[in-house]
Amino acid sequence: MRNLIQRIWSEDQGQDIAEYAVMLAVILVLVVGTIRLVGSNANNVFSNVASSVQ
Repeated sequence: MRNLIQRIWSEDQGQDIAEYAVMLAVILVLVVGTIRLVGSNANNVFSNVASSVQ
């Protein structure tokens, strides 16, 4: 039992996966936030252009 706990504690592969998961989550938050920001601004620009064309 002690050997199993030491092996699990010293295993680095799980730590790498957790780091990649955190990096992916941060990137997704940035991408979604950027898309929402650009999307609302793009909608305003297209509305203004459509109003001026009419």
